Amino acid sequence: MSERQIPLVDLAAAHAEVADEIAAGFARVLAATAFVGGEEVAAFEREYAGFAGVDHCVGVANGTDALELALRASGVRAGHEVALPANTFIATAGAVARIGARPVLVDCDPDTLLIDPERALDAVGPATRAVVPVHLYGQCADTAVLAAGLPDWVRMVEDAAQSQGATRDGRSPGRGSIAATSFYPGKNLGAYGDAGAVLTDDAEAAGLVRALANHGGTAKYRHDVAGFNSRLDGLQAVVLRAKLARLAAGNAARRAAAARYDALLGAAASAGRLVLPVTAPGNTHVWHLYVVRLGAGGVDGADRDAVVGKLNAEGVGAGVHYPVPVHLTGAFAHLGHRRGDFPHAEAAAGRMLSLPLFPQITERQQQRVVDALVGALG
Repeated sequence: MSERQIPLVDLAAAHAEVADEIAAGFARVLAATAFVGGEEVAAFEREYAGFAGVDHCVGVANGTDALELALRASGVRAGHEVALPANTFIATAGAVARIGARPVLVDCDPDTLLIDPERALDAVGPATRAVVPVHLYGQCADTAVLAAGLPDWVRMVEDAAQSQGATRDGRSPGRGSIAATSFYPGKNLGAYGDAGAVLTDDAEAAGLVRALANHGGTAKYRHDVAGFNSRLDGLQAVVLRAKLARLAAGNAARRAAAARYDALLGAAASAGRLVLPVTAPGNTHVWHLYVVRLGAGGVDGADRDAVVGKLNAEGVGAGVHYPVPVHLTGAFAHLGHRRGDFPHAEAAAGRMLSLPLFPQITERQQQRVVDALVGALG
């Protein structure tokens, strides 16, 4: 990569920090031939549970499986309904659909772009068995309002794929509930392939998740429930352990970088050309993404895409998360929604873009990102 290229996420820089440690860990796994499960996986599960402030961590193959397993362990079955935000990655809805349940979409808060908890509560009906607050971009949704308002037949299942280390009012995802996270390579804690985990204080739920992810097995050749194969492997656990030791420092570096962006983009925001990200009260943000929105007047997706194209031409790896709300995707057209049903999610989808953000980003790189962005705005 040339010096002029600023990636959206610098995975090469992240690897350089842990390369020797990972090589030594891979050698341990190869010597022990502990490729599926094993001590590296068990050690990572203990260490991540401690980091996340929960009693149990169950490593699985990927974040989508983690969410499906958490939903299944919470009693969601075919024919049930699950409320979730329209503004999320499609995997949130996909995990629900794989069970045979029906996603019930709700709009997001216009400022934070997180699920609107009051709308989520309004969406609860007799067939609802779970509500999924998505802790998007690195900060937590308002789970307190949900927890206080949900009837006793509805579980809160948190999608914490983008919030490793985030808290709200001191509470971490999965504490007192159940949460799923993803260790996809670009996450704050990223593996070298797909990986995920389920987090909870509920020992029974953790045990069920572990069984479901191991073909329903509770011991060798004992299968008390019908499950499938979704296990974390030893090599990925080595990577995750090495990176976990650096995660708190990395999150702090992300917060510092986000604060620099706030300062550098203040003039453009004051002029109405940009809307900067908003951190909800009580949140400790870990800035998985730094998402800005173009000014509201007359802006649409084509304008935003043109700005992203100009940034990319300047070597700035800007991206978009996510350009199409779930209800407007072909995969979920059968839900019967149309444009206008979730106006806050739709407005954000046409205006937002993500700027490069990673722990190793320098002030000089951020200044060049901002200069390129201001120039692209015209």
